Amino acid sequence: MEKVIEFKEWFARNFESFENSLNGDKDSELHKERKKAINVFKNLSLPTLKDEEWKYTNISPLLKYNFSLPEEGVKVSKSLLNKFQFENEKSNLVVFVNGQYSKVNSKLLNLPAGVIIGSISDAIKNDSDIIKKHFGNYAKSDKQIFTALSTAFTRDGAYIYIPDGKIIADPVHLLFITTASESKIITQPRNLFVAGKNSQVTIIEHFVSESDNIHFTNSVTEIVADENSVVDHIKLQEENKNSFHIARMEVDQERNSNFVSHSFSSGGAITRNDFNARFNDEGGECTLNGLYLIEDNQLFDAHTLIDHAKPNCNSHEHYKGILEDHSKGVFNGKVLVRPDAQKTNAFQQNNNILLSENANVNTKPQLEIFADDVKCSHGATIGQLDDEAKFYLKTRGIGEEAAMSILIHAFASDVIKSIKIESVRDYLENILTERFNQQQIN
Repeated sequence: MEKVIEFKEWFARNFESFENSLNGDKDSELHKERKKAINVFKNLSLPTLKDEEWKYTNISPLLKYNFSLPEEGVKVSKSLLNKFQFENEKSNLVVFVNGQYSKVNSKLLNLPAGVIIGSISDAIKNDSDIIKKHFGNYAKSDKQIFTALSTAFTRDGAYIYIPDGKIIADPVHLLFITTASESKIITQPRNLFVAGKNSQVTIIEHFVSESDNIHFTNSVTEIVADENSVVDHIKLQEENKNSFHIARMEVDQERNSNFVSHSFSSGGAITRNDFNARFNDEGGECTLNGLYLIEDNQLFDAHTLIDHAKPNCNSHEHYKGILEDHSKGVFNGKVLVRPDAQKTNAFQQNNNILLSENANVNTKPQLEIFADDVKCSHGATIGQLDDEAKFYLKTRGIGEEAAMSILIHAFASDVIKSIKIESVRDYLENILTERFNQQQIN
């Protein structure tokens, strides 16, 4: 068996060969940031259970492997693409294969003038002013080792720019496919979405695997919601159960902006999502909804932060978990209300259903309030399906499995129904139905 090189040493060694593959990009401003980031990566420590932010998430299974950088130009079949599209979907489809933009498989509809949807690699090459202003400005590398790794090896990802006053009527479906490979590969999509003043957009980040091969996704997404903009964001993570998925999303909200996030996760041996949003001016609205559906020995960890840095802003956060077998869930949600953030209205809730005696959840909703004129509430529940409700359904002639499925659908419906796109709602309902074998009830 081939010896595994220590995680940090492995990527430090691979940085030189990565540099050599960049050709003319080695003299760019971005590459200066890459070189800074690899040095930060070398100096930071990998998280352990002794770290407060990682105390329930053991990443040692991830560290057992040496992940290779993917080859370029890998092809995927049309049947694979069709498998992960939504029925009757009308959207701008942007495909990334092993983290790299696939123009041949992407399809854009008629877009308003000035809108850009495509590859961040192209935007970087074009020396875009938007890139200069926003790239890396929110997802800082100095204290986050996986962000430093992402920045050091930045090559491609999704780039969406909506100018002031423009509305994208159809959703943007970003499909990130990791293909079957003899080697264990790492993909590191680096995404930037900028919504100008009075603009509107719906974006779907969708992560999938072609096979059961072990792979590692290390994703960083930065989102800017300018004044009066409306950004609806959906993340679907259904990679295979041998994969590892670490993601960070940073959201910058300006005056009267409205940002909504819907997160669904059913894949990954270990999944860690860090979602952070900050109000930089008054009148902002932020909603974070999440549903994690895990089984076997899967681990899902959501760490969220909503930073009420300015007054007169509202936030609403509701995460739900359905756990089977020996799976483990972690929810750590923090709402920070700073001294000047008067008239804040914040709600936070985490609810979990355990379908096995061996499944467990560690949940920690937090409120840190430094202002006095606010309305804030939080709570968490961990339990099993309601026996009285199951009994009631049985008395109506409904079998055990069907009754369980009905109750699970009812539990998950708050999150799923909040998604505006019908085809995505149906797609998630089908995942629930297939998992729990819902029977038709006449």
